[in-house]
Amino acid sequence: MIKNIKLTYSARVCILCLAVISVLVGCNGNKQEAAETSSQLAVASTNIGIWPKLDIAVKADADIEEKVASLLATMTLEQKVAQMIQPEIRDITVEDMRKYGFGSYLNGGGAFPNNDKHATPSDWVNLAEAMYQASIDDSLDGNSIPTMWGTDAVHGHNNVIGATLFPHNIALGATNNPDLIEKIAAITATEVMVTGIDWVFAPTVAVVRDDRWGRTYEGYSEDPEIVREYSAAIVKGLQGAADKDFLGDNRVISTIKHFIGDGGTEGGDDQGNNLSSEPELFDIHAQGYVGGLTAGAQSVMASFNSWHGSKIHGNKYLITDVLKGKMGFDGFVVGDWNGHGQVKGCSNESCAQAINAGLDIFMVPTDAWKPLYENTIAQANSGEIAQTRIDDAVSRILRVKFRAGLFDKPSPVNRALSGKIHLIGAIEHREVARQAVRESLVLLKNKGNILPLSAQQNILVAGDGADNIGKQSGGWTITWQGTNNFNNDFPGGSSIYQGIEQQVKAQGGSVELNVDGHYKNKPDVAIVVFGEEPYAEGVGDIENLEYQQGVKQDLALLKRLKADGIKVVSLFISGRPLWVNAELNASDAFVVVWLPGSEGVAVADVLFSKENGDFNYDFTGNLSYSWPATASQTKVNRFDEDYQPLLPYGFGLNYGEPNVLADDLNVINENTTESLASITLFESSVKSPWKMMISDSHATSTMTSSIIENKALYLRSIDRDVQEDARRALFNGSEKGQLAFTSSSATDLSPYGEANSTLELTVRLTERQNLAEQQGVYLAMLCGEQCQGKVNITKQLSLLEVNQWHTLNIDLNCFVKSGADLSSILSPFSLQTAAPLNIDFTDIYIRPDNLEQATISCQ
Repeated sequence: MIKNIKLTYSARVCILCLAVISVLVGCNGNKQEAAETSSQLAVASTNIGIWPKLDIAVKADADIEEKVASLLATMTLEQKVAQMIQPEIRDITVEDMRKYGFGSYLNGGGAFPNNDKHATPSDWVNLAEAMYQASIDDSLDGNSIPTMWGTDAVHGHNNVIGATLFPHNIALGATNNPDLIEKIAAITATEVMVTGIDWVFAPTVAVVRDDRWGRTYEGYSEDPEIVREYSAAIVKGLQGAADKDFLGDNRVISTIKHFIGDGGTEGGDDQGNNLSSEPELFDIHAQGYVGGLTAGAQSVMASFNSWHGSKIHGNKYLITDVLKGKMGFDGFVVGDWNGHGQVKGCSNESCAQAINAGLDIFMVPTDAWKPLYENTIAQANSGEIAQTRIDDAVSRILRVKFRAGLFDKPSPVNRALSGKIHLIGAIEHREVARQAVRESLVLLKNKGNILPLSAQQNILVAGDGADNIGKQSGGWTITWQGTNNFNNDFPGGSSIYQGIEQQVKAQGGSVELNVDGHYKNKPDVAIVVFGEEPYAEGVGDIENLEYQQGVKQDLALLKRLKADGIKVVSLFISGRPLWVNAELNASDAFVVVWLPGSEGVAVADVLFSKENGDFNYDFTGNLSYSWPATASQTKVNRFDEDYQPLLPYGFGLNYGEPNVLADDLNVINENTTESLASITLFESSVKSPWKMMISDSHATSTMTSSIIENKALYLRSIDRDVQEDARRALFNGSEKGQLAFTSSSATDLSPYGEANSTLELTVRLTERQNLAEQQGVYLAMLCGEQCQGKVNITKQLSLLEVNQWHTLNIDLNCFVKSGADLSSILSPFSLQTAAPLNIDFTDIYIRPDNLEQATISCQ
């Protein structure tokens, strides 16, 4: 068990350092200066004695070490650096692989062979084969070292259509079943190997301390004990046991991530700053590494976050002295998505500091890979990076490749499992996923023992999550954000409603599905399935834990059904504990289903009784995260000194146990303000209820992956500050094209029309164009077939400096004066032109009380 942590001498020194910083920097000091000073003082106060020497299951092998040394001795500097470069499949060709011989490559979330979301398993294998053959072709680079492909298979092989999708980690934490977790990892490895891929970026071992973090659902628990046990189980499931089938034909290389402290940033800020003392860093945030490294994990991914202001990608003490030195890790350390570019003095194209700190592989998506490769060679030649550091990095990469048998295994298309498509989403795999769903469900409320339900009743199923496999699967599902997925994207999968329907029809009851909760015949009970929309990483960061801030559509549905005298069972889809007091009050039963993945049918296995009244399966899930009592209780963790959650760590009702929650929970959110809040339309992704669409004169298409195009325009995800937080639109000028955020239901924006509001967007022109002579570039708001208001922004764009980001604000009244009906907006953002235009955009909002910032005003 992890005890309450007392401050050690080193921790007290660290606190003293921070006090000194506040004096040195002063009240008006520069935050970056403070962070850098903090970093320097924190490093000065480190105590490596805190960290253990691990008894790692995979021991050094003299034969492998001799092979590594012999091969290394034959390699040129260019060949060595190529092993340290990991580009992304959207940014390299097979010929690039032949020319440079990259040590590895990856597909990011939402990247597919041939840019085809519906690429078949055979398409994945064929790309793996082509890249492999190019890597061992020494005709151009003199290098025949096999490359390896890495992928984010974080809840099953989640990039591939038809794969088994398991519940996300937060749900698996609620099962408290390491044996089940190892089975899940082994199945994931099998399905990954079917597609010819060698390496998985899992497990995530973040210990989450602030549930505002957008990656909370990637953590198994707020308690490091579960995380340590699960890390070892996942590594064994993916790689095989060190003394058995280690990295055999059914296994993949695993990656423990993200080293270190990603779950403990201030404010739950993704990629933010962790201010834990060094003992806390070990006791809380390093336990997943103790478990996973001991089990023999072969790679570790560096984290985006900082520790006391020092970016981990550039932190030599933690990567080299602690991880590789004291803990004895002899595999390789890979960076995260251009994370090296965030190190002080670095860019995506150049970062000697990260290599010198101990990073072995640059993960470098976008076209930055080529200058990074060239600059790293130059830095090694100049001595800025020592040749010994290059040799150490490449030795680690080669060591793992030899251990994985990549030099001896046949090419991807000829491997034992490659192309065995029947294993993708196999029935026996889905059965394990169903077990995981059943064991992860947590019953928070069961007033009057309404559950289990008799399936012989008249049942209404409502809520937008009821028949929505994409929503129930969450982020990292086919696409990076998990958005723009539909039920037909999940062949073999099932929605929660489908499971309910099966149970009810089997016992002779009746069931009606209506998302809005309307019904033909008054039901005996209503099952309402609702919750968070899919998100990933920083896109999911929130300010407080109130569910559905602003217009509470789901709460209104629950209350309307209750007012009709109908019993209500709430099934809550969520990637974190949230403040849902009002929703709890309006529910007779409340079940947290988390993010169950592709096997939604399993929820009904637990929800309903047999015909004789006995339950099929009891609720066995327990909270691995404490449940908040208020919206501002964002940090409430087991063993806190002042620990007062609504429901404690480990809570979960079984059938027949007394209900503990009344219907009078406090519903006042102290964070609520009376003023209009800004509406976020786009922040890394388009926000619900809108979807991103493009259209030309022939058709309208929804953006369901990272790239989409038609006859008028091409649209793709790009990086501005973090991964895929912006979009690039290329209008070719052949005909009129439109990019719009649209919804099937109208939104009333009329209060914003009366509040001096603007449509705010951040844009960048990627090349100088003579926009003044073109046909016009328009921003529009759409309110129906014959209803729109549009504003010509050609002049404003023509004045912008190229390759610089600029913020534009358009007075909402400009749209009204040109025909928009703000009370019935279907599309709050539409960019239209028939002219050639290359434009990047990000961060689009409707801002009240913002006219003083207006670029175009119509007052």
